Amino acid sequence: MTITFEKISREPAYRRISNVIEEKILARSLMPGDTLPTEMELAKQFGVNRSTVREGLRRLENTGLVKRRDGGKKLFVTRPRLTDVAAGVSRAMTLHNVTFFDVWETMMVLEPESARLAASRITAEQLAALEAIIGTAKSRPLDDNEMVEQAVCFFNQLAASTGNPVLMMSQEPLSLLLRPSLELMIGRVAQARQRIVEAQKEILNALKNKDADQAGKWMHKHILDFRRGYNLAGIDLDHVIVS
Repeated sequence: MTITFEKISREPAYRRISNVIEEKILARSLMPGDTLPTEMELAKQFGVNRSTVREGLRRLENTGLVKRRDGGKKLFVTRPRLTDVAAGVSRAMTLHNVTFFDVWETMMVLEPESARLAASRITAEQLAALEAIIGTAKSRPLDDNEMVEQAVCFFNQLAASTGNPVLMMSQEPLSLLLRPSLELMIGRVAQARQRIVEAQKEILNALKNKDADQAGKWMHKHILDFRRGYNLAGIDLDHVIVS
């Protein structure tokens, strides 16, 4: 029996450098706010030229793990922004042929539970933030894009109110994927705006009363109502989302 082996990948030096620094960040050896050594110092430590170090650092900047202070030369460790993480996850989901139905079905699972959690954890400041979001739809008529933004902001703020970072990071990419179908539905169904705001008000009241069951029930109704709106708008839920 002949045993065969795959060829060893020859990873570029700049990629190895970025991987080593990334490993230290993920291992918490380097914490957010810590300043990295200069390019010259890193080049000396790694035994490579500065251009190789610069390319490795650029790769880390693109992932949001490091950034410069006010355009300065030195880099410091940072956490990637949720919006940046969400954009990457949304692109990946799009490439995996995610449909409108997939997004809606996932929201049916996550959103009611998020509402229940938020009911027991939400702060006065977070309640005020949700109330302000609802208020934008009452202060003046919103166009389609503004109404979509209002609805997405409500979901994102609710996820933040759970205090669970995993739910927050899960919500952001879902919100990005939700936008196309929500914009179509709001543009085609006249009563969509009113029904969205009414559901938001009921959810907010349940949160104020710390009523987890009611918050979950109203969120379930809210997401279920999206499905009805899609049907009225003639949206094919099996349609693959295109970014």
